[in-house]
Amino acid sequence: MHAEGTFTVEPVYPESLAPLADLALNLRWVWHGPTQDLFSALAPEVWAATHDPLEALRGADQARVAELAADEEFVARVRALHADLNDYLTRPAWADELKDGAKGIAYFSMEFGVSQTLPNYSGGLGVLAGDHLKAASDLGLPLIALGLMYRHGYFQQSLSADGWQLEQYPELDPKQLPLRPVTLSSGQQLVVSVPLEGRVLSAAVWRAEVGRIPLLLLDTDIENNDPDLRGITDRLYGGDAEHRLRQEILLGIGGVRAARAFCDLTGHPGVEVFHANEGHAGFLGLERIRELMATEDLSYSEARTLARTATVFTTHTPVPAGIDRFPVDLVRRYFGDGGQMCTMLPTVPLDEIIALGAEADPGVFNMAHMGFRLAQRANGVSELHGAVSREMFADLWPGFEPTEIPIGSVTNGVHRGTWADRLVTERATDPLSMPDEALWRLRTTLRHRLVDEVRSRTRAAWIERGAVDAELGWTDRMFDPEVLTIGFARRVSTYKRLTLMLRDPERLRALLLDPDRPVQVVIAGKSHPHDDEGKRLLQQLLHFTDDRTLRHRIAFLPNYSIGMAGYLYHGCDVWLNNPLRPLEACGTSGMKSAMNGGLNLSVLDGWWDELYDGNNGWAIPSAVGVDPGRRDDIEADALYDLLEHDVVPAFYDRRDADDAPPRWLSKVRHALSATAPEVSADRMVREYATDYYRPAARSARATRPVIGELVEYIARVRAGWDAVRVGPSTVAVVPEGVDLAADIDLGPLEDGDVRVEAVIGGVSEGGDIVGGKPVRLHFDGERYRAVLPAQVGRFGYAVRVLPQNRLLAGPAELGLVRYAR
Repeated sequence: MHAEGTFTVEPVYPESLAPLADLALNLRWVWHGPTQDLFSALAPEVWAATHDPLEALRGADQARVAELAADEEFVARVRALHADLNDYLTRPAWADELKDGAKGIAYFSMEFGVSQTLPNYSGGLGVLAGDHLKAASDLGLPLIALGLMYRHGYFQQSLSADGWQLEQYPELDPKQLPLRPVTLSSGQQLVVSVPLEGRVLSAAVWRAEVGRIPLLLLDTDIENNDPDLRGITDRLYGGDAEHRLRQEILLGIGGVRAARAFCDLTGHPGVEVFHANEGHAGFLGLERIRELMATEDLSYSEARTLARTATVFTTHTPVPAGIDRFPVDLVRRYFGDGGQMCTMLPTVPLDEIIALGAEADPGVFNMAHMGFRLAQRANGVSELHGAVSREMFADLWPGFEPTEIPIGSVTNGVHRGTWADRLVTERATDPLSMPDEALWRLRTTLRHRLVDEVRSRTRAAWIERGAVDAELGWTDRMFDPEVLTIGFARRVSTYKRLTLMLRDPERLRALLLDPDRPVQVVIAGKSHPHDDEGKRLLQQLLHFTDDRTLRHRIAFLPNYSIGMAGYLYHGCDVWLNNPLRPLEACGTSGMKSAMNGGLNLSVLDGWWDELYDGNNGWAIPSAVGVDPGRRDDIEADALYDLLEHDVVPAFYDRRDADDAPPRWLSKVRHALSATAPEVSADRMVREYATDYYRPAARSARATRPVIGELVEYIARVRAGWDAVRVGPSTVAVVPEGVDLAADIDLGPLEDGDVRVEAVIGGVSEGGDIVGGKPVRLHFDGERYRAVLPAQVGRFGYAVRVLPQNRLLAGPAELGLVRYAR
């Protein structure tokens, strides 16, 4: 019989349990165990299946609700946890003691991975952004986050019978998610608008509470919009270049407008500093320029200069192919009318907009280039990535050495409350004094949980691929909670080399099936829907893992998500990472493993390059510069060698099977005590607050009253720079040391406009300066001169002139430098 219709009945909650709604809607529960326990007690089966407080509220049995409402102890728990949440939201925090910090910060990202209950992320960038918000909440930073509300999120992954990745995009209802509408005094939902090709694009604003941090998500699927505009926020990273451009215009321009409106509505501290997490949000700088021109009657040059002082740009991309680049004609079409006028942002010159995204190819608009040009402060996400970025973007600062390019680094971190298992946070508070037996029991318990998860997920995946229960008995016996377990989980792209472990399949087979010291491997990850090469790599892996003789020791778990990730990070003994160095900007999955006592086995790339110390895991050697095929052979051989001779022996080195392995646990203890604090998001956000947000706020405050003076200085220096000449120089050894003098012609500029210096260091065989250090030269009435301490040896020097002004962030900011010709 076919149903004529459907209806839903949800439980009714009495006043005594009303605080449950607040506890469910504030995502602080993600990292607060007692609140999770509360919802588990409310609806145990629903919680076990979803780990979603809202689903627990909706799915609880009405009789159970009535029973708990009459249970004084449970009601007291609800009240106590509600009071604890309110205390968390209002009590003093670290940021309150930060002298002269930014009064308000707006953090923009294309994705936010806060929880699997809010599927607004695809991978590492989003999870990093989510951890940024959580740590900012714990530290009390006055931060607002801006993103998009994707009605279909990112895809859910499944596999065909032959191992090909399939994608599904379930529709999401904001009213079923941990979101509330941002409302006006009238009760209507806040809507922000952006002009778009002669029309108006409107976006409703939703709010997620991430502890203290409001996360604002813009949603275009509303009646105000034409049908084609309603779909702009349909999918994360979906559609063609035009679709992506529309999304990024909404994120940057609409996001600034939403942040302003939210502060006005709620009294949240006004935003002083704007942080663009990747180039996707770069258009926020254009909106800042427009609003400064409108509200403070500034010229374009003044507005751009002032907006730069308050903007931070973080690049996560170590390869040019990872940058968002749009056809210039497409950008002109959206921002202009075919002429020189910017119709989207009146008063902002269209040619100036195009120049902000200029690169070597005149037909391309480069979002990363715009990000750097509109931010006074920029950073990579690990020390190595900072160095790679300075090389990669050197053309934006011609004439400067890579070490002088103003791109710093803040190494990513992960949120301990979210990613460290409760057993670790409760029992391993002092890992250095924890007995081996206790630490081993903890790690074994986590491995047991992972094995249970691998079995249930593998059975479900095989059923989805067409298998039936009668042929899946082996899944109940697969994996062994006493066996060394290796994890590998990340986006499936070629440079991450998912299949490097298969380079010598017989050698891997021998490791997996060793009768005395076996290894088991659990793998997860999604390939981008348009990346057929990544899908082929995944299919190749599946053909190996499907082998009947191996499938009890190696498994691929489809639909990698935050919910699955916890089991992997907690339970794996070793975290494997083998990208092509230096193409991993940071990588945070290994950090989460280390936070639980997992040991990293990784190429020295990203964060591991700076934090590997010999006691927290193993470094896979890199064969950089070797032919790609041979390089994979060499590095795969090194991987197998480490497993065979170092990793496996350390794990199984014990007097008998029941003993704890002392060498292994020494490394585990070191990872927990020394590495875990260094990889925390708390450390990361403190660095952003002190080294980027506070200086940006100070710079903006100092510049605003004298913006005209600064712009006049910049214009004067740029106009006169071609006339600056570095003439002959002389070096003489004198009793005081070494007298270095140079003839400098500043043309129309004055001595106070510039800094004259000599870069001095050793000399290579090719005549290049090695390890050069700048020494300031001062004008003595005739020449620029400095007397240097005499040192024995052969040295080289190069005299140069740089702009200098107290309001510039550094000597390379204007990208101007003059050497002798």
